[in-house]
Amino acid sequence: MIPNKIEIIPYSDDLKEAIKVLNYEWLEKYFRVEQSDIQSLSNPKEEIIDKGGFIFYAKLNDEIVGTASLLKKTEDVFELGKMAVSEKAQGHKIGTLLLEHCLQFAKQKQIRTLILYSNTKLKSALHLYSKYGFSEIKLDEGLYERANIKMEKHL
Repeated sequence: MIPNKIEIIPYSDDLKEAIKVLNYEWLEKYFRVEQSDIQSLSNPKEEIIDKGGFIFYAKLNDEIVGTASLLKKTEDVFELGKMAVSEKAQGHKIGTLLLEHCLQFAKQKQIRTLILYSNTKLKSALHLYSKYGFSEIKLDEGLYERANIKMEKHL
């Protein structure tokens, strides 16, 4: 049997739709798609890339099955967000690979702090973030309806 080939690739316009499809899949399963999601996921280049952020995709064999973004907050602080892995690709450690890629990339770019917003319902995601050194900090209200926890990691 041929082993699965997984690679992390950067955003390109021909992959624009993938960030929306992957995020809508998990948002609709656990929460709901918020207005801010519709805006950023429908216009990822304008809303993330053009504002100084970065988008990455995980490719399993030849299919895009995961995504994660670094959203610029300040020169030194970026939000790890829009992270999603297709249900059909669960179990391949794609979330871990995306997170590791984002951490390495952030260090190369000399980003000092990564923050993220999540929900305590998402136990496996929170376990992953904790394992990689993210710790809980005070949540600022109102950014995402679904967020009930905020975490950060200093690089």
